[in-house]
Amino acid sequence: MVDAPTASEAGEETEGSRAKAHVEVEAVTRVYPAVAGNPPVHALGPVSLTLRQGEFFSVVGPSGCGKSTLLDVIAGLAAPSEGSVRFEGQAVAGKVPDGIGVVFQEDASFPWLTVYDNVAFGLRRQRMPRGEVAARVDYAIDFMGLTDFARAYPAQLSGGMRQRVCIARTLVLKPRLLLLDEPFGALDQQTRLLMGDEVLRLWRETGATIMLITHALDEAAMLSDRVGVMSSRPGRFIEVLETRWPKDRDSRIVSEETFGRLTSRLWSLLREESLAAIGATGGAISRSAGERTP
Repeated sequence: MVDAPTASEAGEETEGSRAKAHVEVEAVTRVYPAVAGNPPVHALGPVSLTLRQGEFFSVVGPSGCGKSTLLDVIAGLAAPSEGSVRFEGQAVAGKVPDGIGVVFQEDASFPWLTVYDNVAFGLRRQRMPRGEVAARVDYAIDFMGLTDFARAYPAQLSGGMRQRVCIARTLVLKPRLLLLDEPFGALDQQTRLLMGDEVLRLWRETGATIMLITHALDEAAMLSDRVGVMSSRPGRFIEVLETRWPKDRDSRIVSEETFGRLTSRLWSLLREESLAAIGATGGAISRSAGERTP
């Protein structure tokens, strides 16, 4: 039996976790400027967060609350309007720092390249020696279970296998921080659970810190050491839950009672925020669903 999940105030960190900080987000906001007569959009924050070295942290929240914006800012793909981000003690500004890898929801494989050449693409751009490229690519392809498809093209693969290719292409770069932006959002439930097992195995073997953006509460509950719950836009962390799962977990934990309590807690936090995001009220949703009122 695993202990019940515990909650902390958003942004609250212990002295021990500060000592092992891998990423530090301090009072970050992101405001998109006015365009074509439309007003500015305050998409995010202020948000403060510390990612601990080697942890698996997931972010859940209503659609449009700024989850992906937060990932972009941490990755260096977008600049904060206010606040700062530090990775391994160094300011993140203007470009993706060495040591950060990003995998997006969209299939980013190159259709004209084989699986092998897709995975090798980034290494070759770095002009890495051929022998090192071969060693890293062979390892990543084997690790992701793609050896039998190394000479296949993306069009010949399932959606789940194409996402494995994208993960392998990031894995060969040996990121110390891996940012995942809903990489399994287009996959069916069974495939998502199995892909979750693969990511957990990758996390344990590499020791990387992982931050996952997801809409799937069960995915966040299964994979994470901690889950950050965001409000409706502009997104802020309203609570951070500690799951207390063992490090060697896999998808079998979805059958545990604690898993059900954790996903229920996540939904109880998110329901009102999600209604706010779509401009609805609980009563309006109930009536639209056909529930009888007194």
